[in-house]
Amino acid sequence: MSGTGDAHGMFKGIYHGKQCHAADIPAVLSRAWAAGVDRIIVTGGSLKESREALEIAETDGRLFCTVGVHPTRCGEFEESGDPEGHFQALLALAKEGIAKGKVVAVGECGLDYDRLHFCPSDIQKKYFRKQFELAEAVKLPMFLHMRAAGEDLCEIVSENLYRFPGGVTHSFTGTAEDRDKLLSFDKMFIGINGCSLKTSENLEVVQGIPAERMMIETDSPYCDIKNTHAGIKFVKSVWPSKKKEKYEPDSTVKGRNEPCLVRQVLEVVAGCKGIADIESLSKTLYHNTCRLFFPHDLDASADAQLESGTAVQNS
Repeated sequence: MSGTGDAHGMFKGIYHGKQCHAADIPAVLSRAWAAGVDRIIVTGGSLKESREALEIAETDGRLFCTVGVHPTRCGEFEESGDPEGHFQALLALAKEGIAKGKVVAVGECGLDYDRLHFCPSDIQKKYFRKQFELAEAVKLPMFLHMRAAGEDLCEIVSENLYRFPGGVTHSFTGTAEDRDKLLSFDKMFIGINGCSLKTSENLEVVQGIPAERMMIETDSPYCDIKNTHAGIKFVKSVWPSKKKEKYEPDSTVKGRNEPCLVRQVLEVVAGCKGIADIESLSKTLYHNTCRLFFPHDLDASADAQLESGTAVQNS
């Protein structure tokens, strides 16, 4: 399994600016590894956050990160007073992280029309296009964000297909039409988390995503699967949880998602697709993740199998 996370104050014990408990990243990570998570991609959403994500990724061999600017933060290019200089700083950070073997994608970038109060659509579109330049320069896949912007996002991807290295549209909450448009790009995957599994309509849309084109994630600390969600009926794995005010290191925090809970996303996807062999589904989704973000590993493992005389299946 593979999870994506967010460099975020909740893992430092800070909620809405208030310190509720001590920082607990080691406890969160140990739960993840124990649950079968192999690696975690920490997402950056701004230049500053991408720097922090790289710092976190450097603390453990199983942690990786992205470098990019979230659509709601794209104002930072112009607010910096030197948009091109800001872009060059992102590029330099991405190159530094690639040299360290840590940066595996450009993002989180895309379009978010649900939150235009943070950044107007024209600025979002301008700097979404600019981040294709970043992906092209460093030859990395893209970690994409799409909210209420399916048509424009797909149009910009189409315009840039000649330099689109492949990517995943994560935290997908779109319509069947959005799904089918994304699947029409042959190097595009769709990322599913708790936000993708809230309603029966969501579950119907997810049913139509082939397993070979899907990834699962948590988007922690957000997008947990709640008791009111349609997908909850398929959840089998549960962890003890406490309210943040009654924090205990051995329990998850109520309302704060974390990487170990990617197992629940797997269970809901299997349940709504009617797939009994959950481990086989897990392997397919993991392979998709590696194919996009860790292609050298797949090459190395294929070479090792060839050397040992094992047949290799081309997927």
